[in-house]
Amino acid sequence: MAEGRGVIEHIEIEGFKSLEKVSLDLGALNIFVGTNASGKTNFLEALRVLQGIGYGFTADEIFNGKPKGANTEVWEGIRGGSNYAESFSRPGGNIVFRVTATVATGAAPVNYAVTFTFSPKDTRVYSERLNGQTINAVPFGNRPSLRSSAGDLAEHIANMQLFRPSPAVQREYSALSFATRMGEHGENFAALVQSILGNEATASAYVSWLRELTPAELDEVKILTGAMKDPLFAFRLRGTDYPAPMLSDGTLRFAAIAAAFFQPDPPKILLLEEIEEGLHPTRLQLLVELLKSQTGHGVEQVIATSHSPYAIAWLKEEDYKYVFLCTKNEETGATSITPFSEVPDLVELARTQSIADLFAEGWMENTL
Repeated sequence: MAEGRGVIEHIEIEGFKSLEKVSLDLGALNIFVGTNASGKTNFLEALRVLQGIGYGFTADEIFNGKPKGANTEVWEGIRGGSNYAESFSRPGGNIVFRVTATVATGAAPVNYAVTFTFSPKDTRVYSERLNGQTINAVPFGNRPSLRSSAGDLAEHIANMQLFRPSPAVQREYSALSFATRMGEHGENFAALVQSILGNEATASAYVSWLRELTPAELDEVKILTGAMKDPLFAFRLRGTDYPAPMLSDGTLRFAAIAAAFFQPDPPKILLLEEIEEGLHPTRLQLLVELLKSQTGHGVEQVIATSHSPYAIAWLKEEDYKYVFLCTKNEETGATSITPFSEVPDLVELARTQSIADLFAEGWMENTL
């Protein structure tokens, strides 16, 4: 069981892209590591399918995208759409998601177990089950009915943010003066930080993390304004203002990831891809500390990917249950996902050897 409240505790995925068959227990903070093309991004894409179910989209919209509506933003669908959603190694089969989750509603948390079966060929729902009972048995209906049968669970999995901060986006003036949540690539980053700085508690916590990133240099985090009063993120370092266009990619990415945890409207589930991108290896320890300390406060669950040995070097043995190694079968293309705690001999070896070296040298992949 996952620790805390309001989290996806267990997930099973069958027949989706390279995820031929995976079954995982999840915690509050989960980190997926592996080489390029090992299936990490496919797992995040599977979670976006769940998010689309939570929104109440049709199966076709979930897989192939949806234009902006009166009350919804553009939904980009999954990469490759329904044509590339089915299992690489089992073409023509259905896609099955089984999820166990706890959602805090009212005085007590509520436990759910749901199963969704899709046909990617027809982009239809084949069946749905909730807590062992069939809730949608009409073959090839086109819209999952979770919102009408378990609305609080639907709201929870819909409140998911896939965050891929782009320094190029962060260097722009924000279109808004204040924002309660950033866009996927950091749109309205400066407006969000302006909102964070407007609250004494979040401002103090946020700035303290950025001071850790730039020890003995950062005077304050500032918001500069353009000709139209549009905000721009900036640092004041040793008495001089440095606007976002002058800051490094790594600094901006860390500032955005840290800001994600202090958003006035935080997601329940935060998805982070390639957390190490742009960061110096010596700053990855700070990032891992940020993820470990802030998960569970506003953002209730984090699912992150990395292919850096330095990111896992700062994890402890008690973290290994929710650190996952992704490997791909070269013959079938199927992805296997194994918790570090279940990699043979890993826990014992990591007590005397560098786990970063074991990962970088390929020992983990070779032992499975």
